[in-house]
Amino acid sequence: MASRRQVIADDLREQISTGRIKAGERLPSEAKLATRYTAPTLRSALAILQGEGLVEKIHGRGNFVRYPLRRITYIGGGRTSDMATPPPAPLRINVRATQLHARGHLASLLRVPASSPLTEFLCLCHDGNSPHSLAHIYVPRDLAPVDGYDESLWHEGVDSRLAQLRPPLAEVQEQVTARFPTPSEAATLRISSALPVLAITRLAADTTGRVVEAALLVLPGDRADALFTNRTTREERGTEG
Repeated sequence: MASRRQVIADDLREQISTGRIKAGERLPSEAKLATRYTAPTLRSALAILQGEGLVEKIHGRGNFVRYPLRRITYIGGGRTSDMATPPPAPLRINVRATQLHARGHLASLLRVPASSPLTEFLCLCHDGNSPHSLAHIYVPRDLAPVDGYDESLWHEGVDSRLAQLRPPLAEVQEQVTARFPTPSEAATLRISSALPVLAITRLAADTTGRVVEAALLVLPGDRADALFTNRTTREERGTEG
């Protein structure tokens, strides 16, 4: 037998799927919905719909039916890339640059002494008006652009912009983890804390072994896949027989 919260979630989901509550529309306030449903159970039901990506809660405004967000594919496998394969209409990206010094985890990640100067690029992608995916990119200060951080300069992608300044790459390491978002990530992306995300840590090093970029990407699981392709050389194929 379905739980009360599942019955409520099914009822609201049916109203959304039949168009009685349309994409972009605000759901009735929780106070109004509570006249029909039990308040504690209602909040659990809304959390189910938020976890499914059907509803997003915008702080101070209420719960809204989410426009369908496109799925993207992160292309990995030994080379740097932007966050995803280019969709038919590019995601809108907001870039914010911050000057900081390496501390703790960052110093270890980039293999630099503590207090080494870094530049962080916070990249938030939007699909329409909805946040879609998030990335923190860290580079040594001497490899960051010095001609300002006007977002109009980043139309070709953050990685393409930074690639103009760094030396040739010799190695790219990528680690993919499935986890739940941090409270900050959930608030920024407007997702439920119960929705798993793909957390990708990408390290790029030059021919001297210097780490020239560390990228921490957060891709919500309801809108992202990761694809990794390994190609064997002719010599490797010959030894397999």
